[in-house]
Amino acid sequence: MERRQLLKKSAFAVAAFAFSKELFASEAERGIQKSFEGSNGGIIKLSSNENPHGPAESAKKAMIDAVIISNRYQFDTNAQLREAIGKLTGHNKDNILLGAGSSELLGVVTSWTAYKKGNIVASEPTFKVWLPAARKLGLPTKLVPLTATKHNDLNALASNIDTDTKMVYLCNPNNPTGTVSPQNELEAFVKTVTAKTILLMDEAYTDYYDSPSMAHMVNENPNLIIAKTFSKTYGMAGARVGYVLAHPDTIKELSSFMAWANAGPSAVSMKGALGVINDQAFVDYVKAENIKAKAILYKGFNDLGIKYIESFTSFVYFDTKTYPKNVPAVLQANNIIGARSFEDNSTWLRISIGTVQEMTKVVEALKAGAAKA
Repeated sequence: MERRQLLKKSAFAVAAFAFSKELFASEAERGIQKSFEGSNGGIIKLSSNENPHGPAESAKKAMIDAVIISNRYQFDTNAQLREAIGKLTGHNKDNILLGAGSSELLGVVTSWTAYKKGNIVASEPTFKVWLPAARKLGLPTKLVPLTATKHNDLNALASNIDTDTKMVYLCNPNNPTGTVSPQNELEAFVKTVTAKTILLMDEAYTDYYDSPSMAHMVNENPNLIIAKTFSKTYGMAGARVGYVLAHPDTIKELSSFMAWANAGPSAVSMKGALGVINDQAFVDYVKAENIKAKAILYKGFNDLGIKYIESFTSFVYFDTKTYPKNVPAVLQANNIIGARSFEDNSTWLRISIGTVQEMTKVVEALKAGAAKA
């Protein structure tokens, strides 16, 4: 590769990591969290869709054991993890590119897309960790409103593709709404979009309810990229392990936009992922507890007359229009943070699902707040 081309790609890669902090927590929320952490009251943090039950014992043991080998580059571990992922998804290691969480890889795909020049089509609202990078790279984005039921509008997304569209981004199940599209509609959407351009599908939450994955289509489709992560059901958000599934030729293209392909996760993180990837008992436990905790929140919302969307994820989107007080303020007064908006001038908020005990406290706080109104 020529020096000029390499430098140009490096500039794109640097810009791709300029993610907006507001996607994870506001400055005010971080200030509240800091003040709570300095008190004796403790804090219930329900803002970033983190797994409250992880990491699993299988992952913790593997990570502790891996500390001693952290002085060595883990080429073998890297290959082992990609092979293990391939067994899980029905692919081989050439279909897989590792990153420090799927967020790093969303940035890589954005850089790759921006290098071609053009625009991106995506839903609004959705997970937009890649959007600030796209804007910094001069990549216009067409944001397509959700349907009235707050589902991704697949037909509208497809119809917004033009000759300059270089990528369509689809988060399914969608974040922040928790909605999912049917498999037959998704498969038709994949075929329609990839006949024209790249489709990046973010499947961070498919494991919670075995939501339909389009991973089975990547081997025959170089224009399809699937992003997945160990942050959610596997409980390793802080360990930073994610991956994309794609056609081997596409993986090679994406790898050329990384200083060192597959080097994002550390030795410790990769060993943790290897330790938990076959721990189905832990995943089943996480999924069952998520359902229990969510049921408590749903009942509370029903009792309070709060409208919500039944979620296929580890968070719930709900409408505060009928609640007599400011929901975030009521929760913050009880050392609970996380309920926040993702739409301008909207009464809809998202809250992450914590433990059964934590969601019980959320409901208690909301009911007490309503009673004092």
